[in-house]
Amino acid sequence: MKTTIVIYGSSTGSCQSIAETIASKLGVETVDVANIDEATIASHENLLLGTSTWGAGEMQDDWYDGVKTLKSAGLAGKTVALFGCGDSESYSDTFCGGMKELYDAAVEAGATVLPGVSTDGYTFEDSEAVEGDKFLGLALDDVNEDDKTEERIDAWIEAIKPAL
Repeated sequence: MKTTIVIYGSSTGSCQSIAETIASKLGVETVDVANIDEATIASHENLLLGTSTWGAGEMQDDWYDGVKTLKSAGLAGKTVALFGCGDSESYSDTFCGGMKELYDAAVEAGATVLPGVSTDGYTFEDSEAVEGDKFLGLALDDVNEDDKTEERIDAWIEAIKPAL
């Protein structure tokens, strides 16, 4: 596996916990988006980016500055995989929508973004983070569907690992 880092934004700790689980399974480092800089991005070939979703589908607050850092560093030649946390019951109409903003930023910065997971088995009304029948990354509801989190992470890692 090429140099890989998990970068996350988390206000309540849910996305941080998921990021740490993913990093542990891959044997890589995690870093809070508030602490990234261009040198960190430049020194890794693979970036796994995670955000929680707030309000009407916005990404976690620290990502707004983080996106600026991603864009200024440039992501040409880098591989990006996305994961997002959401609440499929209380915010069923914006479930994991924050991933869409990260996806758009990564594409604009020149990254190759890996395909996401199928929407099969998920219960939600709508999400900007869905194209066709797939999320733009790994979508997780660790509040209402925590019994599915580990299995979904494992399947996602198996799917993306060959590209890393």
